[in-house]
Amino acid sequence: MRKSRYVLAVLAGALLVAGCASSGSGPAAVPSLSQAAGQGSQPASQGASGSQAASTQGSWSGRAAELHAAAQCIRQHGIPAYSDPVLTASGGVYSDSRPIQDAPQSATNAVQQACGTLAARAGLNPGSEPPAPPQLVQAGVRSAECMRAHGLPNVQDPTAQTNYAPGHGFGLSGNEVPAGGKANPVYQAAAHACRSLLDAEIRASTLASLANDG
Repeated sequence: MRKSRYVLAVLAGALLVAGCASSGSGPAAVPSLSQAAGQGSQPASQGASGSQAASTQGSWSGRAAELHAAAQCIRQHGIPAYSDPVLTASGGVYSDSRPIQDAPQSATNAVQQACGTLAARAGLNPGSEPPAPPQLVQAGVRSAECMRAHGLPNVQDPTAQTNYAPGHGFGLSGNEVPAGGKANPVYQAAAHACRSLLDAEIRASTLASLANDG
């Protein structure tokens, strides 16, 4: 698990560095929704609120388009299973990074070379997710309670700061799994007993669900 996060961190850094090198002036700044609203502000008038809303929507849709372009580049350069990241109304970006974790080195090298500028422009960092939203945390707590009740006392309740993988939930760290790993009969029995809750946690972590929770 730690190795996967390291690979993602290295790739994310390389993408952003590649973007800086190719542009010559660093990643293009992407205004947040609050910044966009401030830039679009004007003296109070009947049309001010409508103009501000249009400016905010334009900033959001522009960044969504940049994220799509970066994801499309990643797919075209050796990681075809990579999905478009989700941009929430608050400006958070969720991305299923598992295809990048699982990609061969040749593919990640190609992505670094070809997609650095696009990733930097979009502010895409595949190795960094926003804090887990409440619905996902609640689903994770329910599945953790079930796993403890079925013989795995070391399983901890997740929090908003607990690492998770979009589309895959929180998972378990090494010290939460019994000796022998997931082949251990105790783990197998707990996973079977808690399957519906584990599935609910996974559903709460999908990009579609995170788009609504973020």
